[in-house]
Amino acid sequence: MTPKPLCAALAALAMLGGCVSLGGAEPPDQLLTLTPATFAPAGSGAEGEARSALAVQVPAVNQRLNVNRIPVTTSDSTLAYLADAFWVEKPARLFRNVLAETIRARGNRLVASGQEMEYVAETQLSGQLTAMDYDALSGSVFIRYDAVLENPGAGVRTRRFEARISGIPAEANAVGAAMNDAANQIAGEVADWVD
Repeated sequence: MTPKPLCAALAALAMLGGCVSLGGAEPPDQLLTLTPATFAPAGSGAEGEARSALAVQVPAVNQRLNVNRIPVTTSDSTLAYLADAFWVEKPARLFRNVLAETIRARGNRLVASGQEMEYVAETQLSGQLTAMDYDALSGSVFIRYDAVLENPGAGVRTRRFEARISGIPAEANAVGAAMNDAANQIAGEVADWVD
């Protein structure tokens, strides 16, 4: 390779390194996720017409939950994010996955998945995830989900679901585990409600 192309190649590699930089910050040691407490067993299935299926939508969120961090309520008017706590993906999508799998595991509903199926299904579970926080004042995790169930012929129903788990230290692993428990508690209640 001649000096000119070699210099160009080295310059391109240097620029690529800048593209994948994390701003000088070290990547997190671990990422948090939500996992369903119950899964549909292997080999299980459901059948029916696509339009009779239930589509579980990713809930809407406000900006403080539209990140891969855990909000910490420090007062009525202040907010921070928990140190060293990073979700593997945005919490609304993780919460939706727990809801869908919990409803599917109950075996009472055909749960639509995949974008095409979700649009064909006439029954839609949507809503807003308004809180998925750690409360520093009380040492608790708190999740609030305002569900909306649109069912053709039966109209629209709404319901607020909340779960709080107290006695949790402000540490990523403890908060993540408590968030998982709270999310599964709500998912079970929603599964009972949509049946």
